[in-house]
Amino acid sequence: MTLEEFHKELNYVNTSRENRMKYANKVLNNMGLFPKLIDILFMVDDKVSSRAAWILEFVCAEYIYAMVPYLETFTKNINKIHLDSSVRPVSKVCEFITKAYYAKRPNPIKKALTPKHKERIIEACFDWMINDQKVAPKVYAMESLFLYGTDYKWIHPELTQILEQDFHKQSAGFKARAKRTLLKIKKNETS
Repeated sequence: MTLEEFHKELNYVNTSRENRMKYANKVLNNMGLFPKLIDILFMVDDKVSSRAAWILEFVCAEYIYAMVPYLETFTKNINKIHLDSSVRPVSKVCEFITKAYYAKRPNPIKKALTPKHKERIIEACFDWMINDQKVAPKVYAMESLFLYGTDYKWIHPELTQILEQDFHKQSAGFKARAKRTLLKIKKNETS
């Protein structure tokens, strides 16, 4: 399937979980479509890019290691993602990558994720935290930043400051996650 054919097919993706899973399974069963999915994702002004982001999230939820050969492309371009419907799934993929990196067992992400990749993810996460984003990307960014903060000591104080400044302006869901994250940061500092 060519990039153009796959792009046309992604027009049929809708928000239903079953539909997104159907297309994710298509990619999982033919990993030759994965680089095309990444290419479409970064057509950032095209509404189909959001549909690619939805599929990417589902693919990565099932098999995050598909990202390994594309970490450079993905991290180099995540700052270009701007459509709300793309930011949420991309921030979730960043969280998947981060959790795989901090998993206890050895895995391909641990070997492949470079300091530059981490720096780009951290930067994107901070951007989502300080910019006018919806709650979900902020929540995923919070979790990623907490984990990176266990290695990069400057992150936790910055994250704490953002969470405390934003706290009164945010939704109940944000406040609940922020409280939990702040408690984890405190606990991490004392251990």
